[in-house]
Amino acid sequence: MANASHLINHSRKLRNASIFLHHERALLVRWFCNDAQPSISRNRDVRRTQIHDYKSSTRSSVAGTSPNFTKRNFSMSTMKRGCISGCLFNGDISNSSRVMSRRCYASASDLPPHQEIGMPSLSPTMTEGNIARWLKKEGDKVSPGEVLCEVETDKATVEMECMEEGYLAKIVRGDGDKEIQVGEIIAITVEDEGDIAKFKDYQASASEPSAPPAKETSAPPPPKKEVVEEPAREPEPKVSKPSAAPSSGDRIFASPLARKLAEEKNIPISSIKGTGPDGLIVKGDIDDYLASGAKEVSAPSKAKVTTDAALDYTDIPVSQIRKVTASRLLLSKQTIPHYYLTVDTCVDKLMSLRTQLNSLQESSGGARISVNDLVIKAAALALRKVPQCNSSWTNEYIRQYHNVNVNVAVQTDNGLFVPVIRDADKKGLSAIGEEVKQLAKKARENSLKPQDYEGGTFTVSNLGGPFGVKQFCAIINPPQAGILAVGSAERRVIPGSGAEEFKFASFMSVTLSCDHRVIDGAIGAEWLKAFKGYIENPESMLL
Repeated sequence: MANASHLINHSRKLRNASIFLHHERALLVRWFCNDAQPSISRNRDVRRTQIHDYKSSTRSSVAGTSPNFTKRNFSMSTMKRGCISGCLFNGDISNSSRVMSRRCYASASDLPPHQEIGMPSLSPTMTEGNIARWLKKEGDKVSPGEVLCEVETDKATVEMECMEEGYLAKIVRGDGDKEIQVGEIIAITVEDEGDIAKFKDYQASASEPSAPPAKETSAPPPPKKEVVEEPAREPEPKVSKPSAAPSSGDRIFASPLARKLAEEKNIPISSIKGTGPDGLIVKGDIDDYLASGAKEVSAPSKAKVTTDAALDYTDIPVSQIRKVTASRLLLSKQTIPHYYLTVDTCVDKLMSLRTQLNSLQESSGGARISVNDLVIKAAALALRKVPQCNSSWTNEYIRQYHNVNVNVAVQTDNGLFVPVIRDADKKGLSAIGEEVKQLAKKARENSLKPQDYEGGTFTVSNLGGPFGVKQFCAIINPPQAGILAVGSAERRVIPGSGAEEFKFASFMSVTLSCDHRVIDGAIGAEWLKAFKGYIENPESMLL
């Protein structure tokens, strides 16, 4: 009985919960006696017997408050004569942060009653999180609803609120600590201000993050806790204190993945504008910042040459743009049902028109027009003629675009870029040619802005002219529904007008990759027919 009173008097919550004491005092005494080791089911039976006289009144009171009723689970790991070495887990869970906390009472150790705050679970799939920064310092008084710290996931930064009144005695995981498992202790709070100093050298046990139910199954773990405490110092050296960017003035909200990438590239997070909800900086913003011309501070480290008994190889560092390209292409092949349509187009008239136009350009001081410029124009006009191909897939509808914005694949030393020619169907050949040259130059200088490559509705990839590739199939650039792969032109012998007459002609192979969810086979064939008509009768593009 003395032990139970000791427990009740140490908790402000239990001390004020008169109704709970009336119903549960006998059960608590039974739990903490020396020879009692009841299971959860037996506890329920005992409680049912001992509060039989209160049954009718209790039932009515609980029924009236059931929406706000929270079940609490009591778990005892072991019991010793004259002391309690178990823990009572707080069942209160905030809807926003789902803070995990555990109340520990005085025992034979030198630690006074305290509450251990665990890393909260912010989503059903969250397994770990990062501490962005603490808004309270050790020794500060905390009240319910006050923000303790900011917790980062890969999607958002969320404020973690305090659940009970007390004092922040110890911050176990500091600003910038990463990969903290859900439930792992991050802070200690106490009810009495005089107990703060006793947690100055507090070290969380390595076994603390383990799930609470596991402690019910066996009695031995508590004694082993003291032995396992030593290795718990290992996580602290792993903590790489981040740059103090967040502590400069206004609060900056960024996802953990974005902060990690910014740290790796030594990018000042404050110089990046977030495009996520409420200005949240996400990973894509960092990628855009890098693609816009910012230097990757993690400059390609020297290739690592390794030799083993079987073979020699070199590890080449992967640039960020290549990582982004790889992830998008993998996503495309895994989620988009590709199919391919190939057609040969005669380009004799196209080449003749190009020669005439370049003569005019040279005489007027303009830039020369390439075959690729003519292909882009023909593709844009075909998209305007067959708008079903100028679309993208969503789970609920097909979005058909009214603007024809053509992305052009450009290969650089840093990776593959796809700058966009906006309203290509409305621009002249000289304007398209000049814009392609400027964007290609910016891509090779790694100085593209987000507006230079965002918002495309279709993509053209040409490996024929620059590399002499005859024919290939390109991977769709999501969320677009089509991409045109352009091969090289070759001379062929074809039948002439007479029975035994032959002549030479140049043909170019093009392959249209289609998203079958958006573009049916007949629609894709109709687009290729329109494209071929513009290529083989190029004068129609000038009308």
